[in-house]
Amino acid sequence: MNLARKEPMLHSLLQSLDTIHPFPRAEAHCDIPCKIYDPSTALIAALSVVRLMDIMKEKSEGDAMASLATRNNLARCVVRKEEEAEKVKHEVRIIWGDYFKTPQFEAFPDASSVVHKIMLLGGACKQGVNRADGEALVDAVNQFAEMFWATKGIKTTRKTCPYPPSLEVVYPVL
Repeated sequence: MNLARKEPMLHSLLQSLDTIHPFPRAEAHCDIPCKIYDPSTALIAALSVVRLMDIMKEKSEGDAMASLATRNNLARCVVRKEEEAEKVKHEVRIIWGDYFKTPQFEAFPDASSVVHKIMLLGGACKQGVNRADGEALVDAVNQFAEMFWATKGIKTTRKTCPYPPSLEVVYPVL
């Protein structure tokens, strides 16, 4: 008898019970309920990456690094910057993987290359402190957001966000 192929006893018991009295089935095609995807979380995270880079630069100038409090603040900024960059990647991956289907890819054949660019820039922002990488990340997420909203038939506008780092961000026109 091949034990590697034998089902666990609990699984067998549940299958037997299901045959006698079928269990209700739960099915879903999305990680979250349909129609509530929104790239704004990724945009805010991308802006946070740039802002954290700015704070790190400000804190590391001059003799400030001698202070234990400054070094602690810098360490916390590094951790948050990496978390926010990963959040960008996660949020975009979810929308790209769960929401974008054939109709969206037909409308935007370069969607996968934009997502790949976001993944690379997110990694670069986690690894370094180059503000230009952070700005490029915001730009790429803006491009993704414009594609996303266009698939919903919603126009967008670009406005400078009202807080540091004061970069241009895509907003849906509702």
